[in-house]
Amino acid sequence: MRNPITSVRLKSVLEQLATPFVSVLLAFAIGSIVIWAVGYDPILAWTSLLKGAFGDARRLGDTMLRATPLIFTGLAVAYGFRAGLFNIGAEGQLFLGGLSAAWLGLLVVDLPRGIGIAIMLVAGALAGAAWAFIPALLKARVGAHEVITTMMFTFIGRYLVSYLVTGPLKAEGQIPQTVKLAPETMIPKFSETFGIDFGRAHWGFVIGIAVCVLMWWILKYTTTGYEARAVGFNQWAAETGGVSVSRTIIKSLCISGALAGLAGVVEVIGVQGRLFDQFSSGFGFTGIAVALLARNNPLGVIAAAILFGALSAGAGTMQLEADVPQKVIFIIQALVIFFVAADQIAKWVLSPFKRKGAENA
Repeated sequence: MRNPITSVRLKSVLEQLATPFVSVLLAFAIGSIVIWAVGYDPILAWTSLLKGAFGDARRLGDTMLRATPLIFTGLAVAYGFRAGLFNIGAEGQLFLGGLSAAWLGLLVVDLPRGIGIAIMLVAGALAGAAWAFIPALLKARVGAHEVITTMMFTFIGRYLVSYLVTGPLKAEGQIPQTVKLAPETMIPKFSETFGIDFGRAHWGFVIGIAVCVLMWWILKYTTTGYEARAVGFNQWAAETGGVSVSRTIIKSLCISGALAGLAGVVEVIGVQGRLFDQFSSGFGFTGIAVALLARNNPLGVIAAAILFGALSAGAGTMQLEADVPQKVIFIIQALVIFFVAADQIAKWVLSPFKRKGAENA
């Protein structure tokens, strides 16, 4: 005899998995209509997009490269959401993580490569956490809304980096950038390891996946994760159960900032090799969409980041072979966010299958 509790849990898990999947399908369906309405071939467009994202090792590498910072920023936002916090300042925390990597990279050049990279990763995480600490403290002590404070700190972080790379830390030349880091301080590329041309893709992608698995484990099996989930679910009930809401808010927002700081580190020592003025193309803000699509599940962040990375990587091939403007990709991303946010639409699409499953049970 089937256990009714187990059956309900299984149906809930399947619905959680199916809802974002249906949301993506709906976004692509509406996108196909848009492409067809403006006079292009949707089938050719999506075929070209897939070819540009996964067509060969180099294109696959480009997808992984673009997904890597989104894994970290998406995870940062998702962790904050699980604690009931909207960390919209991941972009600023990313900038501080990148700044610490660009500075430390000049100091650890004589250390063994693995140790130097580990030091920069830890330092970048601490820098991101430190940049989130004041907004976290304001939220916990006086109730200042984290959306406002983290956003303001994003502007401060971006312009602080802009000042430093155009002034005290500027390398020789006209371009606002820091001194280039030595190859020994850079994260190894897949091409170096496997002898296959994966382009600029590097082991930061694997580090990101490992961190997602670690955060999933922390949220599910540790006291820290339990407290974050409890506060995110109901602060009053958590306080009644002996959880310090203030301490959990501070801890959770700092962990979120640390994850965003890692994104800045892997971008500097994995791709750029130095810090540029405005070196991020909005990874922190795209991470919000990644977290929403993943439904704040750390493991789901991996798939969501790869999807957004594939859309970005394949857009050029879509424009080249199908003559569809790259701006269509922004429409698809916006539709994905819309359908994920309005998840009742996806649930309505799934409702006939749920009824059929209930009749067969």
